[in-house]
Amino acid sequence: MSDDAALVREAMAGDRAAFGALMTTWRGPVFRFARRLLHDDAAAEDVLQDTFLTAHQRLASLRADGSFKSWLFAIARSQVLMQRRRRVGEPKTYAPMEALSELGADAGWGQTMDPQALTERLEHHALFEKALALLDDEEREVLLLRDVEGLSGEDTAQALGLTLPGMKSRLHRARLRLVAAVKKGALR
Repeated sequence: MSDDAALVREAMAGDRAAFGALMTTWRGPVFRFARRLLHDDAAAEDVLQDTFLTAHQRLASLRADGSFKSWLFAIARSQVLMQRRRRVGEPKTYAPMEALSELGADAGWGQTMDPQALTERLEHHALFEKALALLDDEEREVLLLRDVEGLSGEDTAQALGLTLPGMKSRLHRARLRLVAAVKKGALR
C-alpha cells in the first residue's frame, strides 16, 4: 500500500477519523484533477463528493497490496466520466464564489512575492492551462496524474486501467503534443 497504509487499514476497520484524515489528504488533488478535466468548479465538487462517497462504500474492495491513491484516482476518473455523460447538452452552470479565506490563502496572504516573479508564475500557469486544453481527454488525464499530481508510473497506469508500457506511451505522446503546441506558438 501507499504512504497512507496505516490510515487505510484503520479506515477499513471502521475508523471514521482515519477515513476523514484520508479525505483531508486527498481532497485537493482529487478536486484539481476533476476541475482540470471538467473545467467547471461545481462539477468538480460533485465529482469530489461522489468519489469519497464511493470510496467509503467500497473501501473493503481495496486490495491489501493495492495503492490507495491509484484506487482513489480510478474512482475519481470514473466519476468524471459519469459527470460528462450527465452534462451532455446542458448549459454551463454558474460556479459559486470561493470563500474569502480560501481565495486569500490561494492568493498567498501573508507571503511576500516579487511582482515580477508573480507575473511570470501567472504567465506559466495560463500557458499550462491553455496547453492542457489542446490535449484530448486521455492525454490530459495521464499528464495530470503523472506530472501534476505526482503519481508513480505504476499508480498512474492502474488508475487509468492501462498497462505500464501503454501509460508510458500515452504520457510520451501527451508531452510531445504539449511541447509541439508551445513551439508552434499555438498558445499565444
